[in-house]
Amino acid sequence: MRALVISGGGSKGAFAGGVAQYLIQYRKYDYDLIIGTSTGSLMASHLALKKVEKIKEVYTSVSQDDIFSSCPFLIKKKKGMETIKINHVNVLRNILNGRKTFGESYNLKRLIKSVFTEKEFETLKESNIDVVVTVSNLSMNEVEYKSVKEFDYDEFCEWIWISCNYTPFMSLIKKNGCEYADGGLGSMVPVEEAIKRGATTVDAIILQTELTQLNRMPSLNAFSLLTNMFAFMLDRIMRQNIKIGKYVATNNDAIINFYYTPTVLTTNSLIFNKEKMTSWWQSGFDFAKYKSEELSQLEER
Repeated sequence: MRALVISGGGSKGAFAGGVAQYLIQYRKYDYDLIIGTSTGSLMASHLALKKVEKIKEVYTSVSQDDIFSSCPFLIKKKKGMETIKINHVNVLRNILNGRKTFGESYNLKRLIKSVFTEKEFETLKESNIDVVVTVSNLSMNEVEYKSVKEFDYDEFCEWIWISCNYTPFMSLIKKNGCEYADGGLGSMVPVEEAIKRGATTVDAIILQTELTQLNRMPSLNAFSLLTNMFAFMLDRIMRQNIKIGKYVATNNDAIINFYYTPTVLTTNSLIFNKEKMTSWWQSGFDFAKYKSEELSQLEER
């Protein structure tokens, strides 16, 4: 049983798309299971349907307005670098309206339903491929995995959306009496879950470099400090997930092929830049080709 696991990573998901395109279209891998966290959950369904070009078009053209119904920050360019600062008007409006987060992401929910149609959902549900998305149940202090086989169209689209809600910058969702947020808060790389579901070979796309290559710039304001803190915590969660995944794989005779980003793509994955994301998709494709050829040579030896 072969599984594809795609980690969280916001706009860096474009790189994962390029890797997946090569594995599906050129290596001709047929996946029995695709598990995504956050940005990985956004593309999982289309990859399962092998509609790679469709999801590529979405990922290489998406903008901040497609994600945020109320964006909590402003993007500024300083010395050639993109930085963020608080959008006081939107954040204050959210607070006065009794919202629990700085921003809202209802535009993303609409985008998901416009891109992933009910007909595609039914085709996927009737197929032999299982698509699973990761969410964090903050009320129960648990990570939950939601399969396309278990829900109707509207519910599954909502779980995909919830998996991507990077609180406190995006929406906090109350569902079934519990508060839910981004799956990456609990499981950035759900390799362990893939193996628990029977995977014997796992292709894991990690939207982070294998070794630390980044010394973060000093925080410029309270918002950049907050994003840096969250990035630090998510990086620790990711590396812990990978260690556990390797341990579980060893004890279950499973094989994991890791596809890390070869370089640091961005220091803020909440910034969606069309030009950069198009470039990242191509670099993901090229890297997967190089990595695949390297693995093939090792197997021949």
